[in-house]
Amino acid sequence: MSAMITREDVLHIAQLAKLKLSEEEIALFQEQLGKILGYFKELEKLETSGVPPMTHVFDLSNILRSDEPSSSISVEEALKNAPRSREGYFEVPKVVEKE
Repeated sequence: MSAMITREDVLHIAQLAKLKLSEEEIALFQEQLGKILGYFKELEKLETSGVPPMTHVFDLSNILRSDEPSSSISVEEALKNAPRSREGYFEVPKVVEKE
């Protein structure tokens, strides 16, 4: 079962995503998106009133290690493999662009 999605829907989504699609891609995505929406229609039929909301499929709590201070490497060690450094810092190219 697939939901009806129009060519214009696909073009609108492509425009929002700033994508240029060929005619073949438009037809392909129209079919694929229709099938995806059809699956959602099937899921809507399921009885879920007794199912509690979940934030994750696994029942996990904070599994990170405790944040404990420890020794760190020296500045010289950190900069040892850097392509460029200056005065104890990593040197990187400027990335600011003017409009």
